[in-house]
Amino acid sequence: MSRAAADTRFRVGRSASGLGLFVRVPFEAGDRVIEYTGERITGEEANRRGGRYLFQIDAGHALDATGREHLARYINHACRPNCEARTVGRRIFIYAKRAIAPGEELTYHYGGIYFRAFIEPAGCRCTTCTRRAERAAHRAPASSRGDRR
Repeated sequence: MSRAAADTRFRVGRSASGLGLFVRVPFEAGDRVIEYTGERITGEEANRRGGRYLFQIDAGHALDATGREHLARYINHACRPNCEARTVGRRIFIYAKRAIAPGEELTYHYGGIYFRAFIEPAGCRCTTCTRRAERAAHRAPASSRGDRR
């Protein structure tokens, strides 16, 4: 059994953005939640491979978490996240920005470059943006919603 598979603090499950990482135990603000692991590759190799599970460590290196054993790869983007990523030396750790209760999905902001390249074109599906869109649709006049009376 892999180290990731043995970590019972987390569960991979369905979320609004596809698969997400959910906690089974509480975390307090400031807690180190999980490490973003993966193959350490050069920036040149990261550019060659492309992909959505690349996390830039510094100007010359990235982590490629393509393998499913890398649990932190399942943490989705949110515009108002409950976690933040921090680089510590050559490693990336995810820390809780606030208390996180069992059952909550872990999220962090992926950064402007990634957001503009991958998320914005398709529309952000984080909870904040989804709720904002639902409120806007609810407030829209009937004629703009396509209602006919």
